[in-house]
Amino acid sequence: MNKIAKISIGILLLAVMGGSGCANRGSWRDSSRESAGLAPLPADEKQAVVQAYAARVWGWRGFFADHTWIATKAANADQYTVYEVIGWRLRGSGSALRIEKDAPDRKWFGSTPELLLDIRGEQAAELVPLVDTAAKQYPYPDTYRAFPGPNSNTFTAWVAQQVPRLGLNLPLRAVGKSYLLITPNPAEK
Repeated sequence: MNKIAKISIGILLLAVMGGSGCANRGSWRDSSRESAGLAPLPADEKQAVVQAYAARVWGWRGFFADHTWIATKAANADQYTVYEVIGWRLRGSGSALRIEKDAPDRKWFGSTPELLLDIRGEQAAELVPLVDTAAKQYPYPDTYRAFPGPNSNTFTAWVAQQVPRLGLNLPLRAVGKSYLLITPNPAEK
């Protein structure tokens, strides 16, 4: 390969990485966690809501991987419940599973999420308790591995598998979403 071709490829890679959100600057601690404005405010949307999100992970890994999560709001509720798995939570709580009242569409450490699923009204009202039950039955709350899993995407895939009426398809970069296909459920042993 000649010198001009190598330089062109290098510039192209830098442009793709810089434009992809994976070339974060500074520390993850300083990255934005503010709402991306993708979810309706509970005061404005009285109906039940079920949403799923994906955002590129922080740093260079964002070129290859997404973090996914699910948020629900029951009809007339004044807050959303966010369901996700976060690996570093294992150190403090012994569980990577996070189920908390929170903003549903927060940036994932500077990365603006993509809305994967948005269900509202009666259908969402029926799905909210099913998502909650499936999340609480996740078989790997005390285990986290970035690759091949179980990880945040394994969790979201688990909920989607347990609640097929969601019709949730995870993006290609949701590394770990296929972990359930290659690993038996420990609860079934």
